[in-house]
Amino acid sequence: MATTNIWQQFKALIPEGVRVIATITANNGNGTSQAELRDGSIITVKGETVAEGQKTFIQNGEIKGTAPDLAQYEVNV
Repeated sequence: MATTNIWQQFKALIPEGVRVIATITANNGNGTSQAELRDGSIITVKGETVAEGQKTFIQNGEIKGTAPDLAQYEVNV
C-alpha cells in the first residue's frame, strides 16, 4: 500500500547510506579492494570491479561503480 505521507515519499527518493569517492590502490583477489580516501586514509571495501588507480563510488563499504576523474578544488569561505 502506498503511503500518502509526503515526508515518507520524499525520503524514499533519497538513497540511504553515505556515498564517497576514493581511489583504488589494490585489488586483494578475495572479493575486496583497498581504497584511499581524499584525506589519505586507507579502507578495505567489498568488490573488485574497478582497476587500480581508478576512482570509484563507495556506498556502505561496497564499490558501486567507476567515478569520473575530475579536478578537485578547496575553497575557504
